[in-house]
Amino acid sequence: MNKQVISDNHKVDFAKRKGKTDEWFTPLGAVVKIVDIISSGAVVWCPFDTEESNFVKELSKTNKVVFSHIDNGEDFFDFEPNKWDIIVSNPPYSLRNKILERAFSFGKPFALLMNTNGLFDSKIRWELFKNNDFTLFYLQGRTPFMNEDMVLMESPPFQSAYICSKIFDDKIVFSK
Repeated sequence: MNKQVISDNHKVDFAKRKGKTDEWFTPLGAVVKIVDIISSGAVVWCPFDTEESNFVKELSKTNKVVFSHIDNGEDFFDFEPNKWDIIVSNPPYSLRNKILERAFSFGKPFALLMNTNGLFDSKIRWELFKNNDFTLFYLQGRTPFMNEDMVLMESPPFQSAYICSKIFDDKIVFSK
């Protein structure tokens, strides 16, 4: 696993960030945890990713990957590839209600890495989780995402987990 070392003067401070964005990149360590679980040979749709994504790079080693990104005119809410078996990605957290609604609506497996703060405090998410098969796949520690400049956020203020559907039998799974 690649380990990125960043000096103190390059740390991302959430409280002082200017220009909020939902574009945060997933480190290889968090990607490998879910890649190890995805069936080899499945067609994986990464709907919030470009070819530079760690999801796309790692999943392509064992699977056919279809990736799409809103910057390329492929909006998750309007676009769907012709053939895919499972969704795997790190979506924008600010749209998680709509993203989860759409993901569950397909009736297919998915694994979406999301912030777990307030996960059940929305009436929409409460109903989605109550009425659908899902698993929380927790990664140990807090995931240090990277910003658009690929600077590591060393101390994120939240815990993340993959919200999965139709992948695990248990409701909560802890990564090894």
